[in-house]
Formats: sequence, C-alpha cells, structure tokens
Amino acid sequence: MTLAPDIIEQLARARADLRMGVPIVLCGAPSALVMAAETLSAQRLTDLLALGGAPVLAITARRAQTLKARAYDGDLARIALPEDATPAWVQSIADPADDLRAPMKGPFTCARGGNADAHRAALDLVKSARLLPAALVLEVPDGSEFATRHGLTLLDLAAATPALTARSPLHPVVNARLPMEVSEAGRLHIYRPDDGGEEHYAIEIGRPDRSAPVLARLHSACFTGDLMGSLKCDCGPQLRAALAQMGDEGHGVLLYLNQEGRGIGLANKMRAYSLQDQGFDTVEANHRLGFEDDERDFRLGADILKSMGFSAVRLLTNNPRKVKMMTASGIEVAERVPLKVGENRHNSAYLATKAKKSGHLL
Repeated sequence: MTLAPDIIEQLARARADLRMGVPIVLCGAPSALVMAAETLSAQRLTDLLALGGAPVLAITARRAQTLKARAYDGDLARIALPEDATPAWVQSIADPADDLRAPMKGPFTCARGGNADAHRAALDLVKSARLLPAALVLEVPDGSEFATRHGLTLLDLAAATPALTARSPLHPVVNARLPMEVSEAGRLHIYRPDDGGEEHYAIEIGRPDRSAPVLARLHSACFTGDLMGSLKCDCGPQLRAALAQMGDEGHGVLLYLNQEGRGIGLANKMRAYSLQDQGFDTVEANHRLGFEDDERDFRLGADILKSMGFSAVRLLTNNPRKVKMMTASGIEVAERVPLKVGENRHNSAYLATKAKKSGHLL
C-alpha cells in the first residue's frame, strides 16, 4: 500500500508550485531544475545563477519567431541566460507587451544539439498552468538528490512526458434540474477531470432522444463575452442564441467547456487583447505570446456526449475544426447548423480574421 501521489497528482502539484514561483525538478537524463518565467522572483533568479552551469530560457517556436531567435529544436528555442540577467530581462523575453517599444531584444545565443526533452516538458507544464509559455531550465547532476535537498516537487521525466499530452478522463460528479429562461426543462451536469484541472459542464434542455442526432453546441467559456457582454467577440450572442434555439426546439445539449481564450486562460487572453490594441490581429497576438492559433481540445466535448449516451449531433457551429474533431472522436455530425450572430463594429475585424486565418464559415 502507498499513499504517495501518482504522476497525474504530482503534475497537479507541480503546476501549483510553478504558479506560485516555486521551482520544480524533472528527473531524467539529464535532470533539470525548472522555473516559470512569469512568476520568477529576483531572489530565485539570484539563487539559480549561483548554482553555476548554463541556464537557458526555453520559449516556443512561435515566440522565437517574433524575437528572431533560432529554434534549433524545431518546436522550441533555448536562449542562453546572460550572467547579468534580471527578472525584467527574462519577462521581456517571455511577455511581448513591450515588443513594439523595445523590438531589438537580441542578439541571442541559442543552444543547439543535446537533449531538449526536459525543456519541452517544462513548456508543456507552464502552458497547462495557464502561464506564459516560457521557462528557465538548468541541468542539475542528480535530480532526486537535488529535489530532496531543497524540498522541491520531483517529477520523473519519462512518466511526466506522456501524461502531459494525454487527455484526462472526465467523470460525472452530479446533475440537477435547472429551470432557465429559455426552458424550464433544463438540467445541469458537472464533469470533473482526473488531473485536477477545470470542471466542464453540460446543459441539457428537455429529454433529447439518445437514438437520434441531438442539437448540440461546444461552447468555450468566455468570461468577457458570456458574463460581461463584451463587444470584442461574438461568444455571448452565440451562447444565448444556441440556448434559445434549443429552447424553441424543446431539446438540446450545450457543452460549456472551461477553455477560456481558446485554451490559453483569461490572463493570457487579456494579454492578447492588449496586443490587439497595438494593431495585431487575434492570431498574430496568440503567436507573439508563444501560443498556437487555438489551444483548445474539443475531444472533451465528445467524451461528455458519449458519457450522456449520445452518438450523433446536429452541431451548432461555424468552425469546421469542431466538426472534424467530433467525427474523429467517434461522434457523428449529421448536420452542421450555422450560428451567425453578434457581429458589431468592435468585432468585425476579429470575425474576418477567424474566417481568413482559422477557416470559420462566416
């Protein structure tokens, strides 16, 4: 019998540490000390530099492209840390907020050759912690001994790598009747992942026939649009229009997935908004931050639909990627139902970018 946490639980602990600015250790060949760039403190940077060695700042290839840094590893770049590096320097590389004011941040010396597995895992970790995708990484000779000596969370790199990319199983927690304006025959289902991440919700309207395609929408959480009535996107109008159509038809399922900002989290979404205010479009802003166009995983929606007993949908969406991912996940898309609402003078350019660069059918 053991009460020790398994790798999934250890990863949840590591994410919490990184969000608080606490380093973690990846044990492998080689082992590495990892710190999140966004939460780096002056004292911890001083302590890192005092260890000697050759610390690097790992950033994604998207961010490296903006900085004109060489991504020799393909999907990431390893920028050598100057001896006089400060937290401000580190964060200026990680965060594009001042790129236009100070565009010339290099020249950079980027590591080439060697093993970048720990750096790749470090980036996956900070991204999954909803932090900026940049991490300080320093190879240490004995990861287990180092972690024990400093009281740090230790992750086995070989076990952590596949766990970081795996989709966590979702489990139903509870469901209860929820009368709503669009339908008094509403029911809210709560689903919780094994990995300690955000819960996801299914709003069921009426009692849909499990043997027929159900009117469904995969809706990603949007605090600004859904709750605050933001005019910068069309999320709020889409949410309300989808629920209204389900209410009119007397049945449907709206999957409310907690993947804010196309999966990068609310703080990073606001960073993207700030970049849009500087003149970048929504895709360019994500890339400058170091993210892909869309970091969401719509397979979560397929998992929930299957758990509820559905195998086919009439999908309310303008996004062909959702159709493809549902089909690939074993959910038949019998019909794509357009959902064109919410355009205004504040979001017309945003919607045009979604159509041009992300393939949305608008």
